[in-house]
Amino acid sequence: MADGIKFLQDNFGQCGRPNVAWQIDVFGHSREQTALFALMGMDGVFFARLQSLERLVRLQEKRMEGVWQGSTSLGSKADLFFGAFYDHYSPPKGYCFDAFCVDPPIQDDRDLFDYNVDERVDGFLKIVSEQAQHFQTNHIMLLMGDDFEYENANEWFKNLDKLIKYVNEKENSTNVHVLYSTPACYLLSLNQANKTWTTKKEDFMPIGSPHNFWTGFYSSRPALKQYVRETSRVLQTCKQLEGLAGIPQKSTFLKDAMGIVQHHDAITGTERQHVADDYAKRLAMGTKQCQSVMVDVISQWMVKNKMAPTPELEFCNYLNISACPLSESTDSFSVTLYNSLAYNVTDYVSIPVTRGQYVVTGPHGDEIEHQMLEVSSQTKKVRGDKGKATHQVIFPVTIPAVGFSVYKFTPGNKSNQTDKIHNAINAKQNTPSDNNDIGIQNEYMSLLFDGTTGLLKSVHNSVSEVSLPVQQSFYWYNSSTNSNHYIFTPYNNNPFPLFSGSVNLKIVKGNLVEEVHQEFTPWLSQVIRLYKGQQHAEFEWTVGPIPFKDGLSKEIITRFDTPLKTKKLFYTDSNGRQIMERRRDHRESFPYIQTDPVAANYYPINSRIYIKDNDVQLTVLTDRSHGGSSIKDGSMEVMIHRRLLSVAENSVNEALNETGQYGDGLIVRGKHYVILETPQNSAKLHRPLATQIYASPTVMLSKVTNEWKSSHNTEFSSLAINTLPVNVNLLTLEPWNNNTLLLRLEHIFEEKEDQNLSLPVTVSLKNLFKAFDIIGIEETTLDGNLLKKDAKRLHWKQETNDRHKDPVLHGPINDDMQITLNPMEIRTFWLTVQRKT
Repeated sequence: MADGIKFLQDNFGQCGRPNVAWQIDVFGHSREQTALFALMGMDGVFFARLQSLERLVRLQEKRMEGVWQGSTSLGSKADLFFGAFYDHYSPPKGYCFDAFCVDPPIQDDRDLFDYNVDERVDGFLKIVSEQAQHFQTNHIMLLMGDDFEYENANEWFKNLDKLIKYVNEKENSTNVHVLYSTPACYLLSLNQANKTWTTKKEDFMPIGSPHNFWTGFYSSRPALKQYVRETSRVLQTCKQLEGLAGIPQKSTFLKDAMGIVQHHDAITGTERQHVADDYAKRLAMGTKQCQSVMVDVISQWMVKNKMAPTPELEFCNYLNISACPLSESTDSFSVTLYNSLAYNVTDYVSIPVTRGQYVVTGPHGDEIEHQMLEVSSQTKKVRGDKGKATHQVIFPVTIPAVGFSVYKFTPGNKSNQTDKIHNAINAKQNTPSDNNDIGIQNEYMSLLFDGTTGLLKSVHNSVSEVSLPVQQSFYWYNSSTNSNHYIFTPYNNNPFPLFSGSVNLKIVKGNLVEEVHQEFTPWLSQVIRLYKGQQHAEFEWTVGPIPFKDGLSKEIITRFDTPLKTKKLFYTDSNGRQIMERRRDHRESFPYIQTDPVAANYYPINSRIYIKDNDVQLTVLTDRSHGGSSIKDGSMEVMIHRRLLSVAENSVNEALNETGQYGDGLIVRGKHYVILETPQNSAKLHRPLATQIYASPTVMLSKVTNEWKSSHNTEFSSLAINTLPVNVNLLTLEPWNNNTLLLRLEHIFEEKEDQNLSLPVTVSLKNLFKAFDIIGIEETTLDGNLLKKDAKRLHWKQETNDRHKDPVLHGPINDDMQITLNPMEIRTFWLTVQRKT
């Protein structure tokens, strides 16, 4: 969006900058998006779609327009005026004038038999009068257009000109004046009316009507959703490296592709298959260009002198299915990991190999403990002929802030390795016997599995001494013929289990990771992992091809069932930032009538969902956007795959039946991350983890020689001083104009989430980066196109304002360039830099 606004300003000047958001065909509207619009300096948002019952109530109570309080943490600066249209975003009935419209044109020649000015004006005035009864001011907005209209623009404007002329001729008797206008002009008129407006805090979602709720798109095309998330990470890393290195931009293609895929019929999964394929192709092309940027910049940073050869870095794009041509065919190689976050990151990396023994050396020449695991049969099945690795090497890595670390692999054998490392390589595998419960554990968590069913039975946090009975399994809803890319309508509100009595179970234990392999069906499996030193469990699921020969459409969920007394409450994120409290069978803005116990209670999950009571919180973080809910107390479910066989009415005239690369159905692999903690201590775990999942390290490989370490840097950070604190995210660093960079810093905690990490935090930008000095700094709106001091937003009288006082305003930036961030705040700056030689 920042690039779009920049394009408008560059080509049309400051007057081309929009100050109103226009979301007429979006399938629901999130609270966080409202806050982001406000931080961009916008004054309002208008949209068409909302739940049918809410529309009726708002029309009756004249609440179609009001003030949306976009963030509790940010206060009034996140407030935004909203307006919902009277009906759809189409012209009033009878007043469509395009080539394919059948409404009669306005005929104003009295010598012709079809003269109809009086009839057409009277009909229009009746429409205006009816609509005006449902709005607070004497201003109303009529939408004169729709999808694919103005193919004959001349016909449109000729009739609109006549309509305006003849309606205004009667203005003295009707008190109706018609004019061409814009959303911004309309909004200004509402503001000048000096009314007091009702407020809203929740989302406008889910939208829909009985048996027609638009909650399916939250999960449609899960592979594309993950690919968009992955390529977004690539784009942010690419822009960061371009900004640090001061090189010509190659990220433009991926920026454009990423912008296109934000369309409401793209990332949602509501497009046809060939269109989805085109989106993915464009993302792949842009990714390739950005990968070349990463190779160029990081390889230059790696050489110690100009005489040293530049490493030939390569990407392994199929690591999630244990496939990497270089590591599978080379005995000695290096693994270079880039961390785009502004603090040091510790993680685990898995590299597919074909030989049995390795010595892994860290950036400082120390031997790194590692663990070798067999590539699972499920992974071999999924990857087909894309790889030949028999094993994967798991090893821990530490990567400096905004920098890289290099780990070297060389052939090893039993005689030249320490006992500790050798023992880790020989991970133990076993299958539960005599129905005894079996568990895995690390120093922070333990998971117990039922010896009879093979399902997860309980989770224990060894630090906080919190325990919770948890059963996790997979189920499927039988979709009705009304389900489509947009809509989720199950035939039955109770999903069917995807296991019959027990699941196949295998336990793998080593010094670094302990795993439980579960096979629920031949097409559904899961690996649950506990890594040494990590405070969460990893659930990696593989689903597909979903069976279809029985003729039944299926929607697959993973579900966590606990005895928690959650009182109908559960929590999901809003656009990966603030957390929204959800109450089953309830809406904030209108009396709710339950018609769809499952679909109407589904909400989007961009990064996490959790349930809690006073003592325990169970949190599930995701690697892509899903839909999910808590259909009963103590339970939460996430939809991970959909396969619909019928073509529903009002859909895209194509079934949501992704057939995948082999034609028998799409296989999807993903990861969820599970945390068990007290509610008071959960945010300090799930907030940084969500950031690290999104900005996971970039992995590159290259061949090495014996002299490699002496000629190349094996560790590097772009930061010249201390790292930023864990509650501050380096959200953006990218080239902007000439010697200007765009910088965004984000406080990732909401207020009162954590005793310490939710406090305001101050950081200094002075001497922060090695590559350049900051010689000038100016704060802008969130989009980076308007100086903050020049942003003048409209103010609105609000009917209720029950929140506490706003956060303290920031003063001028001092010579030390100290920046204070309040909870949930994103601050954006133009940095004028002078590059160091």
